[in-house]
Amino acid sequence: MREVIVVIGPGSIGQAIARRVSLGKLVLLADVRAENAEAAAKTLSEAGFDVKTAQVDVSSRASVHALAGLAASLGTVKGVIHAAGVSPTQAAPETILKVDLYGTAVVLEEFGNVIAPGGSAVVIASQSGHRLPALTEAQNKALALTPAADLLALDMLQPDRITDPLHAYQVSKRGNALRVMAEAVRWGKRGARVNAISPGIIFTPLAKDEFAGPRGPGYRRMIEGSAAGRVGTPDEVANVAALLMGPEGGFISGSDFLMDGGVTAAYWYG
Repeated sequence: MREVIVVIGPGSIGQAIARRVSLGKLVLLADVRAENAEAAAKTLSEAGFDVKTAQVDVSSRASVHALAGLAASLGTVKGVIHAAGVSPTQAAPETILKVDLYGTAVVLEEFGNVIAPGGSAVVIASQSGHRLPALTEAQNKALALTPAADLLALDMLQPDRITDPLHAYQVSKRGNALRVMAEAVRWGKRGARVNAISPGIIFTPLAKDEFAGPRGPGYRRMIEGSAAGRVGTPDEVANVAALLMGPEGGFISGSDFLMDGGVTAAYWYG
């Protein structure tokens, strides 16, 4: 059977990772907007990749379940790249929690049921999760272990507790890293691995929206105060993802890799 790599959210980062880990495999590109998946498919197919497309809404359990079933019907699911999400400038707190937090939990649950032995996944989180003050042990466990179906009902995620889109985004991305750690235990029973990458400001269309929005000046100050002094690129994120998903990363699972040019270091200790 063909080996299948699933890319959920085939934007700049998703495509860059797919190029590094999908040679000789079937690439299934899924996006909430069919036209985005088709555009990515055109780019990758013209570069020599075997590609199929699907539409998925990660905030819908039924939609993600259908995508996992489709992937399994096409071959052996050996890789999942979850790069879908919305930013604080793009959405309200409720939407951010449903897409970035709940959606990621659903993706990990559903694909954890079909991932093949030796398979691996990478979840694209964010440096924002590292800027959130420490949570309590109970809150960490709740974000990590609460079944996805009950996740949004947690007291700590109610509208009166989270009123700001940035706060919702930070909690969601912290939750992503915690969920990956917890899911690594279940995935490990199938002989598979899962990790997260928390990029800093990577030059993508999403980042352009942020730079043009009310947080743009703050982002520029973050970059100026960082060790790298610049934004990152999708290819740099893909280099880390290729390590994590490949044989060289075979001893790594349940981890979250912060790569932000030193922005978080400067935020806490600069």
